[in-house]
This record gives sequence, structure tokens and C-alpha cells, in this order.
Amino acid sequence: MIDIEGLVMDFGANRALDGISFTVEAGDIFGFIGPNGAGKTTTMRILATLLHPTAGRARVGGHCVVNAPEKVRALTGTMPDTYGVYDGLSVWEYLDFFGAAHGLRLPGRNRAVSDVMALTDLGAFADRPVSALSRGMQQRLCVAKTLVHDPAVLILDEPAANLDPRARIEFRALLKELKTLGKTILISSHILTELSDVCTRIGIIEAGRMVATGTRAEILERIAGAPQVVVEVRDRAAEAARLALELPFVREATAGGDRIRVDCEGPDPNVPALVRTLAEAGVPIQGVRMESADLEHLFLEITKGQVQ
Repeated sequence: MIDIEGLVMDFGANRALDGISFTVEAGDIFGFIGPNGAGKTTTMRILATLLHPTAGRARVGGHCVVNAPEKVRALTGTMPDTYGVYDGLSVWEYLDFFGAAHGLRLPGRNRAVSDVMALTDLGAFADRPVSALSRGMQQRLCVAKTLVHDPAVLILDEPAANLDPRARIEFRALLKELKTLGKTILISSHILTELSDVCTRIGIIEAGRMVATGTRAEILERIAGAPQVVVEVRDRAAEAARLALELPFVREATAGGDRIRVDCEGPDPNVPALVRTLAEAGVPIQGVRMESADLEHLFLEITKGQVQ
């Protein structure tokens, strides 16, 4: 649904994007992860037809963002990283205005406004001034505005920034609901835990370059080979780590408190052999579990802290 190939964007002597490429399939929630200044917003502005790239290609639904911008705009709903509200309007008037801007005619526009208000739980606020809404409700209003023309593709730039914990949880639930409705979603964030449980695929960008794309499991396998094995022991953790290191498939074993952490070679850790070795040596084992890296671990492993 989104296809980016060799995208370059220069602002004078500054190269904001340096040949990035990635695809977002229909129905995906693609998490676009990177630090501030990495190039996320520039990429999204190009996809929203607000910027013309210096080089490369960007297509949405098969349409070029440069040669067919009107077709791209009809397919996409964009939520920028900063958005304003019109203080003199009610919630209904605000959404009605954007529906009209997208060319929706009455009475279909009224139905569209009612539908997005119901989806975003704004129905009870139809007559309330937008300036009187909380930050979380203003964010929901911006999502509703983005959806009012029923776009197939959503481009959401840092949509959960500055929200309280409850509003973040509610927003993640809304993302999952939008996915069930068949929407394709490109969502950016520098807060990694926001995206860990909602994205089907992720892309990590740094200093204008894509450094990794794929599912969390695929990226983890490339950088770590396998999840960590955590063995809880009643005592003798140092001895347990030493015994684990003698096994040919163990890359690293570290002791800490009442447990050891073991990194194994390959995608399939030989947990039974590890447990058998420790048990035969008389190490009291309390429990064993696997720990996959989260997005924060992946980000720190892949990136180098570079900015443009």
C-alpha cells in the first residue's frame, strides 16, 4: 500500500533523507521508529504530498506522490505531529469543516461526521467547544478529522505525544480497532514502548537512513540470534554461569543475584541441555523462562545515537 524506494530529501546542504526504502503492506500497522531529527516527519510529509523529494520514489496505493497528489490525498488521512484546533468551533463544526474540505457533500457528510464521532467516543461532545477539550480528547478529535473521509491509509506522526498513561492505553486500543476496519497505518514515535504491542512490522531510522525493517522477531534474530534464557536459582548463581559457559551452544552467561542470563547461538536455544547440565551439577533450579528483547533493546542494539 505504501512503497518507498531510494528516497532522498535535501534542505540546502542538509540531507534529511539519504536513500531510504521500505514498504507497508495493506492492513499493516507499521511502526516508524527513530530519535527526534531522524527523518520520520520529513518522510511522512512527502507521503502526505506536502513535500517533493529530491530523488527517489514514493507511492501510496500505486499512485506517485509527485505525479498524482490528488489521488494520494484521497487515499490518505494525515495526522501531523503538531495540530491546531479552531477555538471558535464546536466538535461537530470542526469535523464538518474538514469533511467539506475533503469534498464530502450533504447529507453524506453528516453521516461521516456521526460515524467518526462514534468510533472515537466523541458523541457526547458534539456541541462542546474544541478549546474546552482535554489534551486526550483533542487528540481523539484530530484522529476523527483524519478519518472523516474514510481513507484507506493513515499517516500518524507522533500521535500519542504528551498524552497521559490512560489516554495512551485508549489510543492503542483505537489503533487495533482501526486495523480491524482494514486501515493501513504508518505511525511514528520515539517512545518505543508505545508501539511494541500494536505494530505488525517496524522500521528503525537514524540520521536519514533505514537501519532495520521487519517484524520484531525478525530484527531480534538478526541482531541477537535467539532470546535470552533466564534460569532462577536458589544460590550458586556464579557456578551456574560458569557451567553454562562450558556448553558449546552458549555464547554468554552472566550471574546476578538469584538468576543467570544465558545468550545462546542460533535461533533455537537448547534449554533442556542447559537445565540438565545444571541439575546434574546439583544447582538448585527454581524456574526457567525465555526473554525476548523489547523495542527499546532492539533500538539500542541497532542505532548509534547519531543525529543529522
